Amino acid sequence: MGQGLSCVASQENELFTAVQVGDFETVETLLEREPNLLHHTTVYDRHSALHIAAANGQIEILAMFLEKSMNPDVVNRHKQTPLMLAAMHGKISSVKRLLEAGANILMFDSLHGRTCLHYAAYYGHSDCLQAILTAAQSSLVAVSWGYARFVNIRDGRGATPLHLAARRKQPECVHILLYNGALVCASTGRYGFPGSTPLHLAARGGSLDCIRMLLAWGADRLQRDASGRISFVVALKHKHGACAALLNPSSAEPLVWPATLKFITELNEEAKSLLERALMEANREREKNILKGTAYSLPSPSHSDSGLDDCVSEASDTEVCCICFEQLCTIEVQDCGHQMCAQCTVALCCHNKPNPVTASLTTLVCPFCRSTIVRLVVAKMKCYDDTNRSTEEDSTSKPRKSRKPRNFSEGSSSFKSLSPIGSFSKIGGRSSGRFAAENEWIDKP
Repeated sequence: MGQGLSCVASQENELFTAVQVGDFETVETLLEREPNLLHHTTVYDRHSALHIAAANGQIEILAMFLEKSMNPDVVNRHKQTPLMLAAMHGKISSVKRLLEAGANILMFDSLHGRTCLHYAAYYGHSDCLQAILTAAQSSLVAVSWGYARFVNIRDGRGATPLHLAARRKQPECVHILLYNGALVCASTGRYGFPGSTPLHLAARGGSLDCIRMLLAWGADRLQRDASGRISFVVALKHKHGACAALLNPSSAEPLVWPATLKFITELNEEAKSLLERALMEANREREKNILKGTAYSLPSPSHSDSGLDDCVSEASDTEVCCICFEQLCTIEVQDCGHQMCAQCTVALCCHNKPNPVTASLTTLVCPFCRSTIVRLVVAKMKCYDDTNRSTEEDSTSKPRKSRKPRNFSEGSSSFKSLSPIGSFSKIGGRSSGRFAAENEWIDKP
């Protein structure tokens, strides 16, 4: 009897070791000899062979277990599923395979009441996070439970995945969650300090990148936690000076991503990326002004146009933004065809204030023809090859001046008051430039 038990335990250990190291042949041999080993678990944590394969990214062994009709939602001692462990350890191939097998993304563990989405956000595995969110959009979760509700799902202590990502200083996960509808001003229950927002938690952790992103998506610097503290006070308490400077209510307000505008939410990925990058660069200019002369000065961001230099050294005047005269036109209004640079487009959207009577956003119009903006697209750029250049130089008596876009951080001497940077750097202050009712550039004294 004792020898029999010892033999089974030895086979279990051999199986679990083979699964962990990815010894496919040994696993196959052991299961052929004793098929019931597939349903055995480790002694203390009650990990099944599927848990071990998922956590270690052994995709071939994992696929073999699933083909043998093993339950993809089997739980261990802490009610953790293989999908949770794969998300915890960042094994994207295991995550995708389990999702294909129909793993339930709404399972909660018994430790903190967290789902696989919480695990991916907490440990900073953005690829796993994106895979789970994509699966949620195409599964019954989006229909029966609600996709927005899933993105903002709370654990046992009232923390959403965004709270966990902000606290753990995971800017990529913060961006993905915000992009998918995470509530930027949601308060926690018992996680961290009661009533904390993602901004409070990012201030506590001292993550400038997370703070920058949360502010750009509309986080309120004046929102208080359960003890009445704003995020500025939290940053000061934990001695994060640079974060405190940006969160200081007396400093200039950042530009906020205009997610509520219909033509912004319907932009294709390329156009949205251009506008979001322009907004983040504008906010970095604001940060440089806030932190200038302090011990927390930020390095100047690189604004290399290396990919565009060959195309624009001889570009015509129509390819340069006619608002700031500094950047290339990268965004086009679909109906009228007028073009602007991404920075000026962001300024146009972010200066669009709600109607004080109806509280609804006023209609944006093209600054050139005054037609209503319905949709924005990426503008097509013209490139001039060397042959065309030489032909043009031979056929004209006067050499053309090379028009090259200036860096985003540089100012134009002639049109500095019209430049979006002039407005960006002052936004939130008393002398901030803004669009008037006709959306024209005005510099207030």
